[in-house]
Amino acid sequence: MSKPEFVVLTALLMSLVALAIDMILPALPLLASEFSLSDSNHAQYVISSVFLGMVAGKLLFGPLSDAWGRKPAIYIGLAFYIGGAVVCFLAKDFSLFILGRTIQGIGVAAPRVVSVALIRDQFEGREMARIMSFIMMVFILVPAIAPALGQGILYYFKWHMILWVFIVTGVGSLIWFAVRQPETLIPELRRPLAFSTLSSAVREVVSHPASLGYSFAIGFVFAGFVGYLVSSQQIYDLIYGRGAQFPYYFGALALVIGSASIVNARFVVRYGMRKLSIWALIGICIFSSIAIVAELGAPEPLSFHNFVVFCLLTFFCIGILFGNLNALAMEPLGHIAGIGSAVVGAGSTIISVVLGTLIGQAIGADVLPMLLGFLLMSVATLATFAWVHRKLHTI
Repeated sequence: MSKPEFVVLTALLMSLVALAIDMILPALPLLASEFSLSDSNHAQYVISSVFLGMVAGKLLFGPLSDAWGRKPAIYIGLAFYIGGAVVCFLAKDFSLFILGRTIQGIGVAAPRVVSVALIRDQFEGREMARIMSFIMMVFILVPAIAPALGQGILYYFKWHMILWVFIVTGVGSLIWFAVRQPETLIPELRRPLAFSTLSSAVREVVSHPASLGYSFAIGFVFAGFVGYLVSSQQIYDLIYGRGAQFPYYFGALALVIGSASIVNARFVVRYGMRKLSIWALIGICIFSSIAIVAELGAPEPLSFHNFVVFCLLTFFCIGILFGNLNALAMEPLGHIAGIGSAVVGAGSTIISVVLGTLIGQAIGADVLPMLLGFLLMSVATLATFAWVHRKLHTI
């Protein structure tokens, strides 16, 4: 397979997460009404349940991919993803719907975590970061268009049609992957499927300052983003009265993350992953602090214009961080790429979902909880970088 096709296919597999999350965002008010939710904030669980399912899925499919190979693990995961969409389609109450979304999360963890292992099997170091950045560049097109696609579907059909899109894209991805992607883990390098294998990988991740520290860093950075993600539809609709334009603003901000990935791919070889990440984190701290001062100092909530500017600047920095932090965490784990990616992914996802859900649930009449969340999470990430650098005796 050529490198461009590999980038596009891997980006598609990884973007199934974004598709499952972002396409259904415009339908959250309809789901709240459909299932008679007493609190509109409870609709956020439609999003956070996918992330929670991914935690279990990463711990399951990482070891499977190291024991059986990369391809069988993705086959099983895509079957879960498609089956979860079917459960959601048949659900008559909110609990069953959330169960289906959790199953989707378990399933979509396979292409997400195993794709990282596929990349690590073939690349390492700054070249891995470069490939990750190109993949993120393609990947980001999905969250850029998914909300608009979801809103377009709602214009002509019922919200159930979104679930059919999940099913069709899952089947299409499965066929393309099965036909075109070679197995990258040769039998001689496979590890037995056993609990001891998982516990050994956990000990290895925890014992290495880089893999442990950067796993926390991923969780902290992504927590602020999860807080925005689960509450974004409410922010645009209820706080700023821009619900009709929500998909377009959401998509534009997603493209900002994609443009940052292009910039990162160009400069990461010259400046390195750590330096670029530190610059991005300092930027988030500065932008969040300015927005918080503006929010607290004004008689009314932060204006919509200023909110969008804050998101543009902050999300550009996040785009720099995503590929670099994953590459930094995985760098010491090449010999256990599959299960190592699973442990790193599961640990960072637990951190991000718990903290991000708290941020999202705190959203009320203004965006101050989200601004504080970005500031605190970026400060925590900088502190984590300092700890890792001190442990590794680097600057």
